[in-house]
Amino acid sequence: MDLENFEAPAAGKMTPYTAFVVFATGIFASNLLFNAILMRRPLEGAPISFSTYFRGTPKVHLIGVLGGCIWGLGNLFNLIASGKAGPAISYGLGQGATLVAALWGVLVWKEFKGATLASAG
Repeated sequence: MDLENFEAPAAGKMTPYTAFVVFATGIFASNLLFNAILMRRPLEGAPISFSTYFRGTPKVHLIGVLGGCIWGLGNLFNLIASGKAGPAISYGLGQGATLVAALWGVLVWKEFKGATLASAG
């Protein structure tokens, strides 16, 4: 990926914007495949059909799309930032999102409120 010149990248290199489009296209295509597999052979619960999936409310589907858009925007910004901060720093900051999400769940949403050690395993 050419992080120096977004307007005219070096031959054989993509800009962060092109990399984002290619990556998002791959995620969309693989999502169709993995959804189909996991609907037929779920990790837990009974298998469901495609008609059950499409009976979900528009609100629920839009929440999923919004989550993907937020993730995609964060990924795009991470790719762009690697040109200024360097790939190692940008990667580290991007991985910090997992910590922020975990802290948000524990501290804001109280996901483990009322949990006991016996329920852990």
